[in-house]
Amino acid sequence: MSEHFDLVVVGAGPAGEKGAAQAAYFGKKVCLIERAPKPGGAAVNTGTIPSNTLRESALLLSGLRRKGLYGVEFHVQPDLSVADFMQRERQVIETRWRDIEENLARHHITTVQGTARFTSPQALEVTRHGLAPRSITGDIFLLAPGAHPWRPAHVPFDGRIVVDSTDIPTMPGIPRRLIIVGGGTIGCTYACIFASLGAQVTILSPRERLLAQFEYEVGDALREEFTRRLGISVHLGTDVTRIDAQADLAYVTIADGTTLVADCVLFAAGREGATHGLGLENAGVATNDRGFIVVDEKYRTSTTHIYAAGDVIGYPGRASTSMEQARVAMCHAFGLRYKQAVSSIIPFGVWTIPEVASVGLSEQEAHARGLLIETGKAGLQHNARGQILGETTGFVKLVFALDDKQLLGATIVGEGACELIHVASAVLAHGGSLDYFIQAVFSYPSLAEAYKYAAYDGLQRVQRRIELSGGLASEL
Repeated sequence: MSEHFDLVVVGAGPAGEKGAAQAAYFGKKVCLIERAPKPGGAAVNTGTIPSNTLRESALLLSGLRRKGLYGVEFHVQPDLSVADFMQRERQVIETRWRDIEENLARHHITTVQGTARFTSPQALEVTRHGLAPRSITGDIFLLAPGAHPWRPAHVPFDGRIVVDSTDIPTMPGIPRRLIIVGGGTIGCTYACIFASLGAQVTILSPRERLLAQFEYEVGDALREEFTRRLGISVHLGTDVTRIDAQADLAYVTIADGTTLVADCVLFAAGREGATHGLGLENAGVATNDRGFIVVDEKYRTSTTHIYAAGDVIGYPGRASTSMEQARVAMCHAFGLRYKQAVSSIIPFGVWTIPEVASVGLSEQEAHARGLLIETGKAGLQHNARGQILGETTGFVKLVFALDDKQLLGATIVGEGACELIHVASAVLAHGGSLDYFIQAVFSYPSLAEAYKYAAYDGLQRVQRRIELSGGLASEL
């Protein structure tokens, strides 16, 4: 005998939780299925929350934030394990578990632990060790099982010498030498953390810049900080041809034949959808070659009563967007007018050292679209708060339309960038221009004050262009 619901959700990560709550808020009978013993998905259990908490612990215990400011140096004991830094992480995760469970209970959502698999487009079978299979049917399904690190067959993962990001919380010790394959978000984040804990870190990336999805200047600034402040060795445009593990050491061979040796290799070169075993073929749900589910603009899959949201549909693969995708999907699924689209203004942040964040168009993207633009930039080394914090390479950069000065995008590198970016997000969302920053009053000393000086710099650049063109606006 099966149990029937208006909505059946697979996966209790950010997308699954918020999608379930959205439907339940409007009176739908909802069932949420999660394979793991606790909710939260990768964001809470193995990804965002653990890495952010580990970063803060590393910054605190290494004294990195204070180095060079007061003449006091801190050193981390070499025999510490990652687990020694994870007490705070455990407290945060357990608090997130309680918050999620309380939210689900408040919305009267039925929760089921077990592994779900479609037996038909309308039905799932949920299995759990020691229990009889449970049949659950639904009118609407939301798939939010997330994603996991890509593990190519030629990489000998063992969870100890050759690892991916999910292995990090259980690593037996801080490696003395660490090679990171990949210069994206995960690779750069963990490079900072382990370097601040005293590891000799090497980054190998086939791309020409770190965090290649950001402004060109971001990669340059980050590489300078990595090498100067953290002692990280960065090799860009470098292809890895072979990874081996022998006698408790890792050997990484690159395209020119050079072999590098380390105590550990972190492979962080992509992710894939966590759809294996879900029985999507029984429901007619299509995926791409990385296991990501294919959806339309309403987050419907190839089977129209089955929706998908979050990391399992691929880019951008952020908890913030995953939540919104699921809410929008459920509004479309049940004909709710509450929310019809995910905002086009999406801030991106990476908690590297220093932090990096952006929103809207980069200078390169604006040029590629053929827009007439100008930029304004303020270095945090000239900002009073930045000087207090010891900023040397951070900046706030604004991209705006040349004719009406409307803000088109912003990029920030430095302490607090992932918080500061929301000021630019709000201005963008309301169609604001540089006038907002010029007219606004910012606290002094504050990092946010750099917005004003970036705007002033932008206006000065426009004025110089007018002067060079002989005062003819049509020549700009």
